[in-house]
Amino acid sequence: MQRSGTVPGVVFGTGAFLIWGMFPAYFGLLSFADPAEVVAQRILWTVLLVLVVLAVTGQLGGLRGIGARTWRMAAVAIAALSINWGVYVYGVTSEHVVECALGYFINPLVTVAFGVLIFREHLARAQWAALGLGALAVVVLTVDYGRPPLIALALACSFATYGLVKKVMPLDALHGIAAEGLVAAPFALAFVIVFAVTGRSEFASGIGHSGLMISTGPVTLLPLLLFAVAAQRVPLSTMGLLQYLTPALQMAWGVAVAHESMPASRWAGFALIWAALAIFTADALVRGRRRGRPGAGAAEPEPSTFADRD
Repeated sequence: MQRSGTVPGVVFGTGAFLIWGMFPAYFGLLSFADPAEVVAQRILWTVLLVLVVLAVTGQLGGLRGIGARTWRMAAVAIAALSINWGVYVYGVTSEHVVECALGYFINPLVTVAFGVLIFREHLARAQWAALGLGALAVVVLTVDYGRPPLIALALACSFATYGLVKKVMPLDALHGIAAEGLVAAPFALAFVIVFAVTGRSEFASGIGHSGLMISTGPVTLLPLLLFAVAAQRVPLSTMGLLQYLTPALQMAWGVAVAHESMPASRWAGFALIWAALAIFTADALVRGRRRGRPGAGAAEPEPSTFADRD
């Protein structure tokens, strides 16, 4: 890849992951609202914004050609993503930011596990070792928390499910978000109406609250667009390394700003996760270099571990 294409791509990718890494600060401002209302508002404002973008760029007609199977895939994708968003907002507003970060550290390993279980993909010894360390880390953290790290596991599994669907859904980023949003919009609107009728809505309780709810649209869409540009310009291995910026920043926020407890046993669990990711990433880089050698021949396909993040 040419340098002129790679450098801007890295800048775009870094911008996307930095924005996602600062989500604890942003969603902490939304602690005044129920997580379900935040997710519903986020869906509505995001789909509205993406439809405007499609209309302005003359791509709105592309939605008419979507088949029934793709709409069903969009429904599964937005169901998984809605769970992910809801759990994340709950985790941030209930002061479990570190556990949320853990979920996104675990996510690549869960995606690989899904590849083995669902697609019967074959792993190298290093990849099996990484999965084993990841499983051991969950056990250590379960002992530390006195319970399974449910928030982290829910985030990792829901986003891995979303990534699997996105991998096979034949839509680009904008049309994918639009399709998912259109499927979810009636349900999101129903939630908003129920909250308003029961007097639990925070949307119209003040200009500040309304503004923050509306801002969930551009805050959701901007990093996705940056990511989409970067994904076309830099190697997958580079995007994979950049991805770790997000949970690292989230963890730093949880420890340094939110002052969440981090006993030695919890650090031990995180150390096991980081060791697993280091092994997995090193193995992926080595395999990538081997495939890039002239005359190396066809290489075994490698499972995708870094899904598009919406």
